[in-house]
Amino acid sequence: MIVSYFHQGSGLGNQLHRYVATRVRAADLGVDWDMIYNPDESWKPEGFKGSSFMKIGWGEPRAQLINISRQWREKKITDRNDVDISSYDPEFNFIEDNTLIDGEFQDERYWAHREKDLRWWLRVELLEIPDDLCLIGFRGGEFSIYPDLFLTKEYWDEGIARMRAINPSMRFEVHTDDKPLAEAFFDYRFPVVQDIALNWRSMRYAKHAIISNSSFCILPRWLRQHENTGAITISPRFWARRNTRVWSLPQNFYKCFAYI
Repeated sequence: MIVSYFHQGSGLGNQLHRYVATRVRAADLGVDWDMIYNPDESWKPEGFKGSSFMKIGWGEPRAQLINISRQWREKKITDRNDVDISSYDPEFNFIEDNTLIDGEFQDERYWAHREKDLRWWLRVELLEIPDDLCLIGFRGGEFSIYPDLFLTKEYWDEGIARMRAINPSMRFEVHTDDKPLAEAFFDYRFPVVQDIALNWRSMRYAKHAIISNSSFCILPRWLRQHENTGAITISPRFWARRNTRVWSLPQNFYKCFAYI
């Protein structure tokens, strides 16, 4: 069995990457999998932030951990021999049965080969989004206090201009974790939606989207892009460090996204 858990305080994007990686490695090995309580029991499964619209499995911590004989944490070794988790760790492919795993798992090399399975594991109710509506996935909250991280008005303006070049009549709707900031940032030009279930489902089914450097949008947009229906996802080049133009997180380059 391959087992993992969610860190307390993790956002939905981080949670889903961990969930997907757990199931992928278990499927590759042909063994069972489960998500459990945090082994120190300081976290409870009610903390899964997608529970209102997505079903995942849970285990009983003491029962499932009896046969867990190994622990594995995602890492890479940098040029300075420091331990980091900012990219793909090939040792993932050598994880054995009966292991508790821990990591971010945002690099598509962990899960892209299980695309059909991802569609089933991350299934949500269909939502009809008109093709002339482009979603803006705006991340506010704690991102807004970090100048290196918070995306500038120039990024969003360029993304909007590119979408209008595709369709001059394109409409826009902002999906966010921070409605007051989003309304002010876009000068009240577009409708703003702050509803985690509607935000994720909308990103999953919209044809056009401009996203932030947040893990929240990665999996729904990646799945949408691979449906061969002409979907377009504009994403920030350099991801978390677009403002300083350094790929500090190379794991967040996805071939199917259009980067600006």
